[in-house]
Amino acid sequence: MSTPKKYLFIASLTYAYPILRPIQRAIRERGGETAWFVDGPCDEYLRDDERRLHSVAEVKAFDPTAVFTVANSVYDFFPGIKVQVFHGYNIDKRPGRGDHFALKGFFDLYCTQGPSSTGRFEELARKHRYFRVVETGWPKLDNFFHDGPVGLPQNERPTILYGSTFTRWITSAPHLYDAIERLIRSREWDWLLTLHPKSDPEIVARYKALADRYPNVRFAADDDNMTLLRQADVMVCDSSSIIVEFMMLDKPVVTYRNTAPGPHLIDIDEADRLEQAIETALSRPPELMETIDAYCRTMDPHRDGHSAERVVEAVEWFLTNCKGRLPHKPLNLFRKYKMRKRLRYYRFS
Repeated sequence: MSTPKKYLFIASLTYAYPILRPIQRAIRERGGETAWFVDGPCDEYLRDDERRLHSVAEVKAFDPTAVFTVANSVYDFFPGIKVQVFHGYNIDKRPGRGDHFALKGFFDLYCTQGPSSTGRFEELARKHRYFRVVETGWPKLDNFFHDGPVGLPQNERPTILYGSTFTRWITSAPHLYDAIERLIRSREWDWLLTLHPKSDPEIVARYKALADRYPNVRFAADDDNMTLLRQADVMVCDSSSIIVEFMMLDKPVVTYRNTAPGPHLIDIDEADRLEQAIETALSRPPELMETIDAYCRTMDPHRDGHSAERVVEAVEWFLTNCKGRLPHKPLNLFRKYKMRKRLRYYRFS
């Protein structure tokens, strides 16, 4: 009887879990063994059936075949090929910087989401040669589509989801607070509020307080926003990749001063336009919905619930055809030192 292959997942923030767990499910269905290394303040979200490794020594003893992460850096001294599956979609959050395509020299395999990212990564692979690219779709979407198509919510009252990024010069949270509170009081709408885990604690506290004061408001701060995305009719946001996740469910988004606006969004630049923008979104104009569908197909056309399986297949393909056959990765001594410093691990064996 052959020994099961082992795979490691790295989680630094809560949003890693719903992205990586579909891959874990696909591995377990194939008889593989999984474990987690948690290097951030989110260990309480591990489940009872998920094994945690607490040290470098335990990781080395586990000896994973592959290491998956949603971050753009990874511990190079962990065994196994390093696989990047991304923490979100490429929305050009900071135009001109190309953050989504920044190479740190750590990864062997990039599992891309769709045409808007695959082509650029393939160009980079031809240039740098030390990694490979396979378009798989984003595993997080499997949480929606694994059991079949997702229909629109059947809410008794319109339900609005508000989410915001943490980046100080992009976040809408300080600017929309008064307008959101006014609409909470004046309109017969229900509200779901969630902020990025890195958001300013004072801002988070203000929004949490709304849920304490008003019965039509719920604040959510857990490891999985999938339920919120399913429940809402319309999202209000700024410039975050969660926008694309919501639109993948065939639902419109109102944005505040989006950094890369387009016809797939209802973008506003003044808080007093929020109410009318939400009303427009709730009416689901046909032209807007067609534009949303076309945009989503460029971001990720894989809405069949099997992206995680394709990620595992991509790893198998890499192990068979590429492992040990590619040029060495860049030395990246400073970046590697920073990663070692994080775990206070300075051995090079």
